[in-house]
Amino acid sequence: MSFQSVRTKVGKYELGRTLGEGTFAKVKFAKNLDTGENVAIKVLDKEKVLKHKMAEQIKREISTLKLVKHPNIVQLYEVLGSKTKIYIVLELVTGGELFDRIVHQGRLQEDVARRYFQQLINAVDYCHSRGVYHRDLKPENLLLDAKGNLKISDFGLSALPQQLWADGLLHTTCGTPNYVSPEVINNKGYDGAKADLWSCGVILFVLMAGYLPFDEPNLMMLYKKIYRADFTCPSWFSSGARNLLLRILDPNPTTRITIPEILENEWFKKGYRPATFEEEENINLDDIEAVFNEEQLVTEEKEKKPVTMNAFELISMSQGLNLSALFEQQQGLVKRETRFTSRHPAKEILSKIEEAAKPLGFNIKKHNYKMKLQGEKTGRKGHLSVATEVFEVAPSLFMVELRKAGGDTLEYHKFYKNLSTGIKDIVWKSDVDMEGKHRKSGDASSSRS
Repeated sequence: MSFQSVRTKVGKYELGRTLGEGTFAKVKFAKNLDTGENVAIKVLDKEKVLKHKMAEQIKREISTLKLVKHPNIVQLYEVLGSKTKIYIVLELVTGGELFDRIVHQGRLQEDVARRYFQQLINAVDYCHSRGVYHRDLKPENLLLDAKGNLKISDFGLSALPQQLWADGLLHTTCGTPNYVSPEVINNKGYDGAKADLWSCGVILFVLMAGYLPFDEPNLMMLYKKIYRADFTCPSWFSSGARNLLLRILDPNPTTRITIPEILENEWFKKGYRPATFEEEENINLDDIEAVFNEEQLVTEEKEKKPVTMNAFELISMSQGLNLSALFEQQQGLVKRETRFTSRHPAKEILSKIEEAAKPLGFNIKKHNYKMKLQGEKTGRKGHLSVATEVFEVAPSLFMVELRKAGGDTLEYHKFYKNLSTGIKDIVWKSDVDMEGKHRKSGDASSSRS
């Protein structure tokens, strides 16, 4: 069985599956047809960009990103434009999110956490030296490559969605409040470098503790804790880590430790190897203006053909190009996207998911072999939204992907755990599932047994 879908080619890139969705942008898997290289392409709607008067902001942010070339930052390769879209071509990172490691393991060993923190500080310091400030640093924006090295994603672009907020509170709406510094909450202007460093401190705490230093269900209570830097380090933190955190999470930005001081800190320096790389010269920024001036427009070519999962798309979903990861062998957790395989017909799969989702409080919208589940209740970050799609991998074998399209990641974890109980009859046991490698009885993948 196969079914029809539209494949889109933009210039030299063939667009594939959706990797993620934002307020007004989607990130697509793509293949460079000239070189065979796999990339990620962020697709923005040009009409929305112009409507919200964001053109100059995007030009400035993209220009900066093109100038920031560091091994621990997701690279921006080029920018393309059609009559209706802007395409930002980015490095494809295949190792998943650092957030997933924390959810899975609870906390990391101090040496492991320090290595990620060293890479984070090295990259942030590099960007600050070029006037670039992230403003939304948190584990969900830290990716891992196939070798386990940290990659900061959406550097600089993270401020863009905030333009959509009517209250104008750019400072307080850029990301999760738990990671935001006291001076940003005050909304009286702030030093971008000091604010980013505070977020780095919260990330270090989360990596080593497995939970947030500041976490309250009531937003005002949360802000009060942040204002006072009211947190306690767990007993397993070493004195060196504890002392450094107390200096980073200093609510007074004028006395907060600086990155040059961190680089001289004894705890930080242990095993520290700063990134070595050659800085790129003669970077061309002409393509940024061209996409807005409707010069050098790329064409969008659409072609209908059966959706059979291409090999390069399958490989992109695996960690370290290990295809066994596709079938959940490594997943003692549910990430922001989840996949399983089934031998049941595609329509039956979607019907079963719909049947299991409705009692959980979700409205369903279907279009061909895609389905959108929209939560009726408002959660921590608005309504939970889940995109579902069925792909044909081989005759009578389908891969089903559920992806968080909106809302809170941890609420998505809870949703999938509940949903998996209702769809266990359609999930095919892979050979890896039969091996049952060290799985916890309560996690989402064990519900498939």
